Amino acid sequence: MKVIGLLGGMSWESSLEYYRLVNERVKAALGGFHSARTVLYSVDFAEIEALQVAGRWDEAGAVLARAARALEAAGADVVVVCTNTMHKVAGDIAAAVGIPLLHLADATAAAIVADGHKRAGLLGTRFTMEQPFYRDRLAAHGLDVLVPGPDDRDLVHRVIYDELVLGVVREESRAAYRGVIARLVEAGADAVIYGCTEIELLVGPGDSEAPTFPTTRLHAEAAADFALGLRPLPPSP
Repeated sequence: MKVIGLLGGMSWESSLEYYRLVNERVKAALGGFHSARTVLYSVDFAEIEALQVAGRWDEAGAVLARAARALEAAGADVVVVCTNTMHKVAGDIAAAVGIPLLHLADATAAAIVADGHKRAGLLGTRFTMEQPFYRDRLAAHGLDVLVPGPDDRDLVHRVIYDELVLGVVREESRAAYRGVIARLVEAGADAVIYGCTEIELLVGPGDSEAPTFPTTRLHAEAAADFALGLRPLPPSP
C-alpha cells in the first residue's frame, strides 16, 4: 500500500473528514484491521487565511510547497491537498516535490464526466467560484461550469468562513444553501459540485434535486484507490 500525504489544516474540520474517508475506503477494500498508510502535515489556517485575504498567493504557495516537501521526506507517495481553494497554488506545490499531486478538480471532473453530466453548478469559497483556476480546470475536462449570482456567492462564502471552518452548522444556513442549489438547477445545472471541503458538513445529496458531487469524498476515495493500486490517478487535462 502506498503512503498518502495529506496536506491539511485548511480547515482542520475538513481534514478530519479526509482522514476518516481514506481509512473507511481502505477498510472497505481490505477488511479486517486494515487502515490507510498516511502522513499528515497540518498548517495553521489563520496564516493561510490572512494570505488569501491579502491576495498574497505566492507566499501561501511557498508555505504549502514547504509542507509538501515535508510530506515527501516523511515517505509520502502522493500529495493530497485537503482544500479546494488552495488548489490555486497547486502548480507551486507540484513543482516542489518529486511525487505526484492528486488534483482535486481532476478527481471531481472524472466522477462527473463518468456519470454522464455536462453542466455543473459550483459552490465554494469566493476564490473558487470567481477565479479561473478551478473553473478552468473543470472546463478542460469538457464541463460547462455555472456559479451562483453575486448575492448567493456572498452567502456561500460567508457561511464557509464564518461558520463551517469554525465547526458551526446552522439549520438556517442549510436552508439558505438549499435555495442557492435550487437556483443553480433552475439555471440549467445537471449536477452540483460541493466545491469546498467544509460544505459537506452542511449539505448532502438530499439537499439538491440534481446529483451532487462532494469533492472531499471524491478526492479522499481517489487517493485511497491509488494507494491500494485499484485505479490510477485521474488524468490531468
